Amino acid sequence: MARMTKPLTNTEIKQAKAKEKEYSLNDGNGLSLRIKPNGSKLWIFNYFRPYTKKRSNISFGKYPELTLAEVRKKKEEARNLLAQDIDPKTHKAEESEKQKEALENTFFVHTAKWYELKKTQVQLSTAEQAWNNLNRHVLPELGNIPVHLIKPKLVIDILKPVVNKGSYETVKRLCRGINEIMRLAVASGAIEVNYLADITKLFPAPVKTNMATIEPSRLPELMRAIVNSNIYRNTRCLMEWQLHTMTRPVEAATARWEDIDFEKKVWVIPEERMKMKKPHTIPLTPQTLALLEVIRSISGHREYLFPNLRNPREHANSQSVNMALKRIGFAGQLVSHGMRALASTTLNEQGFDADIIESALAHVDRNEVRRAYNRAEYLERRRILMCWWSEHIEKAASGNMSMAAGMKNLKVVV
Repeated sequence: MARMTKPLTNTEIKQAKAKEKEYSLNDGNGLSLRIKPNGSKLWIFNYFRPYTKKRSNISFGKYPELTLAEVRKKKEEARNLLAQDIDPKTHKAEESEKQKEALENTFFVHTAKWYELKKTQVQLSTAEQAWNNLNRHVLPELGNIPVHLIKPKLVIDILKPVVNKGSYETVKRLCRGINEIMRLAVASGAIEVNYLADITKLFPAPVKTNMATIEPSRLPELMRAIVNSNIYRNTRCLMEWQLHTMTRPVEAATARWEDIDFEKKVWVIPEERMKMKKPHTIPLTPQTLALLEVIRSISGHREYLFPNLRNPREHANSQSVNMALKRIGFAGQLVSHGMRALASTTLNEQGFDADIIESALAHVDRNEVRRAYNRAEYLERRRILMCWWSEHIEKAASGNMSMAAGMKNLKVVV
């Protein structure tokens, strides 16, 4: 007849003292409490492994962290696994690995990888804005969740507050960012399916609005306002520089002296500062060269043409021109990016080649062959276009003395 093991009691366990040698107190059905010479008490489950029928032990944890009642539940769970021919030790290792993978595959982890990649694909400011939006609206609730558990309903609930505020453009950008992150997770093998691929369709589409701009006939009005304005000289120069060069706000604000080639009379913007990640060469006109001499007296000893007013070692804020346009009376009528549209409309009305205009605006041609031709041929043709545009601005400012016009006819000794 098999010997019956008397189950342990809490009192027995508590009063068990350490001895010179390690010993065990049996609770029955393979469970025992191992007491070591240093006094520590460890729960051990002894069992026969499925198929091989070899004996093996698995540790459940320490007493008193794991009570008698809790460890008996663990023993029953292990016995249930054995009844299904599942080795509890192997099962525990697999579960532990799953938890580890889950921690390594959270939405935040993949968002961080996406952000590092994004910074190499777009302007740093664009990547930072996308990250900040996700950090503000999504990551607090979604960051710690494993990507394989992320389903549409979860994301819909998170984005509802943004939708309710009517911020549809923000929702669209958030959905785009989330989808890019999930596609990256698919590509890395963390998940097999991106269930959020069509989530954008569940939200109202943002109403498209064009960048505020003015009619070409209002250019003289703009030049009068700039000349008669009470704004910093540095900001006024930046405004005229952006207008003459037809560049985007951030491209103008981050212009560096080392990128100006006075000998070839060009400004070469490196690819990392361009929206389309392609270097852009801008021919310098007599007016922009004259404007550079004005700017040189302000920042010739600095890295950037337009230093930040608070920290001269940094470049000007790309929103400086926008703020200045509001102060001089163009709020709601013209934004700094809209000056590019003003130039485009004027040049198209004058009958300039549309491809030359697009090239001057640094709009990337999707035709590879034609783009290669553009680089080789368009520069001199763009120089003619840029000179006409600068002269047109100068005429619009006639009698108002723009910064560029005021210096153009002066002989400058460098």
